[in-house]
Amino acid sequence: MMSMQAVIQQAPGGVETLELALIEKPQPQPGQLRVRVLAAGVNRADLVQREGHYPPPPGASPLLGLEVAGIVDAVNGPSRFQQGDAVFGLVAGGGYAEYALLDSAVAIPKPDWLSWVEAASLPEAWMTAWLNLVELAELQEGERALIHAGASGVGAAAIQLAGLLGAEVVASAGSEEKRCYCQSLGAMLTIDSRQPGFAANLKAAGGVDVILDPVGAALFADNLASLRPDGRLLLIGVMGGSKGEINLVQLLMKRLRVQGSTLRTQPLARRAQLAQALETQVLPALQSGRARVTLDSSYPLAAVAEAHQYLADNRNLGKVVLTLFPVTAA
Repeated sequence: MMSMQAVIQQAPGGVETLELALIEKPQPQPGQLRVRVLAAGVNRADLVQREGHYPPPPGASPLLGLEVAGIVDAVNGPSRFQQGDAVFGLVAGGGYAEYALLDSAVAIPKPDWLSWVEAASLPEAWMTAWLNLVELAELQEGERALIHAGASGVGAAAIQLAGLLGAEVVASAGSEEKRCYCQSLGAMLTIDSRQPGFAANLKAAGGVDVILDPVGAALFADNLASLRPDGRLLLIGVMGGSKGEINLVQLLMKRLRVQGSTLRTQPLARRAQLAQALETQVLPALQSGRARVTLDSSYPLAAVAEAHQYLADNRNLGKVVLTLFPVTAA
């Protein structure tokens, strides 16, 4: 049996349930690449899955990990990639391992100017931001966007993407350090959404057209109150609760749109489209300095529990990544 190191769990739970073990290497199906993983992004979705509340989609690896960067080890079927190519991309699961399966359609060539760790920090954050701000909200130049959790991986990407689109950006964050970080990424105004009255203050400042929110119920009423007529609320998480009341009169009178989205369950064609946007639109912006990689820290795979706790404690400014180099021989 060809084996590899991977992070596994015997049962859902806290960080103490994460352990390294030797398991069988995955075999690529038609249309897939097997990638020797050198870095893997850590996301809040991983924490929720670890706790047993976010099962992987049918057919996906049960292992944690949604984004990887590494070297193509095997190719099944026609592909623009071949063995030995440096790639990165979004996976449906299995990133916390020495080898992971990556759909060829969503794989992106890793340019030499990006490190492995930097490359692994990009797919989930930037593809989520692009899906919601560009494709779903259709954020326009001159509009104003409110990005909640602006210092998170997705938030940091969304602030910059909104700026690239020509929108004004308001960002919320829970500490002065994080609000300064958001300003460094281009936010013109920062707020603490945990403080009462933020909606009134935003309305007094003219309101916003688009809101990207991973919090959910705790901010729902204030979000709706903050939106201008024809405003769009994009809900991408429920860290602050999953059940809330909605003022339907407000929804009607202001012609508001509330939409939920997750990246992981998008069909392959949509994920391929988002990967193309990352390759052809985002990477040139990063290379030219119009945007920047927002990497907070990296941890070796063996310290995965520390990485999860660091993210759970909201200590990060941007992305957290696991490293798997040097890779042990199979």
